[in-house]
Amino acid sequence: MNPDLRALLRLFRTENVGPVTWRRLMAECGSATNALAALPERAKRGGRRAPLAMPDMDVVEREIEGVMKLGGRMVTLFDPDYPPLLAELPDTPPILSVLGSSACLASGGVGIVGARNASAAGMRFAESLATELSQAGVTVVSGLARGIDGAAHAGALAGRPFPEWGGTVAAIAGGLDIVYPQEHAALQRRIAEGGAVVTEAPLGTTPQARHFPRRNRLIAGLSLGTVVVEAAFHSGSLITAKLADAYSRQVFAVPGSPLDPRCRGSNNLLRNGARLAEGIDDILPCLRNAPNAGGTQFGGFAERPSAWGAPDDDRSVIESVDLDKARERVLSLLSYAPVPVDDLVGRCQFSVSVVLSALAELELAGRAEILPGGSVILLTPPAAD
Repeated sequence: MNPDLRALLRLFRTENVGPVTWRRLMAECGSATNALAALPERAKRGGRRAPLAMPDMDVVEREIEGVMKLGGRMVTLFDPDYPPLLAELPDTPPILSVLGSSACLASGGVGIVGARNASAAGMRFAESLATELSQAGVTVVSGLARGIDGAAHAGALAGRPFPEWGGTVAAIAGGLDIVYPQEHAALQRRIAEGGAVVTEAPLGTTPQARHFPRRNRLIAGLSLGTVVVEAAFHSGSLITAKLADAYSRQVFAVPGSPLDPRCRGSNNLLRNGARLAEGIDDILPCLRNAPNAGGTQFGGFAERPSAWGAPDDDRSVIESVDLDKARERVLSLLSYAPVPVDDLVGRCQFSVSVVLSALAELELAGRAEILPGGSVILLTPPAAD
């Protein structure tokens, strides 16, 4: 176990410390212990008056022990077995709870997502495609939901050629000890035995609507490409596709009947540049260079995702700038509509590190939130003129 896990986890479980802010604090403070000590002052500078809620160390200890009792483990961003594809993201979760094999997290998989109320034909296709991918040695990543997700997991497990190969990864929105939906309890156990179940949520977390975008980010981040089988307009599967594109991963869609509303979103992906997927031969040739592909179809980062997520200045440079002016400028540009971080950088005329430092303090103060995929929204209105 990482000797710093307790402090790292305590920092991650502190109120308003999201993945990007966690990385920023670690880059600037040098250790989780130093970052925890700096939190009150950083939050105060962002405009917060009440103290941040920080878990006691015994709460942190109980979570670590609880994961171990389930047969799982916690993997931090500093550990060698942290999924390398996921580590490329600027908003990657700093700590994962994992139940199952590390092997299926080590190489890039293919995400398969789609409608919960999927058609029989859609589920049959997802299951067949997952079986073929698994037989080809490719891990299938999905979200354990009803419909397409469940069919994809089942197909991948059926196609696993050797017991030691991880056939599928289930990215879940709740804690490792919570099965959702309940009818997938047996499937989740099978995945833990023949693949991996992974989450960033604490034990005891029951999935709610606000948790699923982060789960979708895990699917997109663990995958070289994501296949959307059936998806209505405004579905969660389209969020996964948008995140995959923002991370410069390939987006595929399966064509569906224009008469079926469950296919309108996936057909629209094809209309807007997603690759058509009718079988494994449409997918595998497109995956080799997917993580480093340039350009995005649906609006993503202006530069490679890992670039703005990593510290690009040393601490002396960050300390030398007027962060008060940076915070004021960033706050004036934010609204209740999401704005990409790279847009803020371009309009603030500050460096990436300064903007991220300002955003970290605003997030700690509860005045802004950095969303999965790298956009920011305002949580409190700016002061009146």
